[in-house]
Amino acid sequence: MTDIDETLSGVSAEDVPGAGLDARLVVDRGAFRLDVALTAAPGDVVALLGPNGAGKTTALRALAGLVPLTDGHLRLDGAALDRTPPERRPVGVVFQDYLLFPHLSALDNVAFGPQCQGSSKAEARAQATEWLARMGLADHAGAKPRRLSGGQAQRVALARALATCPRLLLLDEPLAALDARTRLEVRAQLRRHLAEFEAVAVLVTHDPLDAMVLADRLVVVEHGRVVQEGAPSDIARRPRTDYIAQLVGLNLYRGQAEGHTVRLDVGPVLATTEHLSGPAFVAFPPSAVTLYRDRPSGSSARNLWRCEVAGLETHGDQIRADLTGELPLAADLTTVAAAELDLHPGAVVWATVKAAQTHAYPA
Repeated sequence: MTDIDETLSGVSAEDVPGAGLDARLVVDRGAFRLDVALTAAPGDVVALLGPNGAGKTTALRALAGLVPLTDGHLRLDGAALDRTPPERRPVGVVFQDYLLFPHLSALDNVAFGPQCQGSSKAEARAQATEWLARMGLADHAGAKPRRLSGGQAQRVALARALATCPRLLLLDEPLAALDARTRLEVRAQLRRHLAEFEAVAVLVTHDPLDAMVLADRLVVVEHGRVVQEGAPSDIARRPRTDYIAQLVGLNLYRGQAEGHTVRLDVGPVLATTEHLSGPAFVAFPPSAVTLYRDRPSGSSARNLWRCEVAGLETHGDQIRADLTGELPLAADLTTVAAAELDLHPGAVVWATVKAAQTHAYPA
């Protein structure tokens, strides 16, 4: 194994008592209060997900030491970092706009961190050369940031962060500045690099696809609090707030379950296949909704509602109808189906969903 491989791998979890991240981040900023607990083992990639103003970036800045804690604690590999200055923390940061030094080459940008840690200029540049090679940027070592594409700049920023051998890697919307085509390619590359990183990585993003692809665990923050956390697949299957449901593309309702029905807190009764009792959620995808202009004659569907089209928008290669009425919901249909139904704002439709296409689970 080369020195650069050892650097990327970091210190084995067995080598450090209490290895990983253990934090409760409490930050008061005027009327806003952040109170978020985060734990992660070495090798974990945790994504902080949430709407604007939820507190994700504040949490990231608190981990970096750029925002002081009002209360709580921050321990990394068993060492308290609460009062450690930012420059002395074993933390690497990849900012949304990368913040590369415009007057330095890619090589010198990456070498900057090791030099600040005491490496000689020659040693730092040798390390930087290896990091750029690992990122596939050996041919761009002498390029200034203005000569780099968005994807190349992102990889230089990642190399600069990793060259300091961080025990905690923070990524603030690392793909937000990229166009759609570049984002797809760089997301795959970033996933590979994060999979090789054996310390803790915390990612902040608005994009559910970035979170699902890059992270091992999602922590969803709303109004400064954690509202749900778990594996991406679990959260996608069992959302617990409207924000999460919209994020993963599901209609979500809450009510009281009794057997195979759930009486919604606001709205009708939904038929489900699960047998439950007590507070419950019911979710189903917009693609599960079938629309009719007239009430289906002889229909035995138990989930049938009279609705009105509030709006229509293109959603991928389909049309998404926003419906109000007995049960507000979103429905996806093809452009041909939308035309045949003569859908337009104000049109009255009947919506059905088979019980087998719903998913009910305890609230």
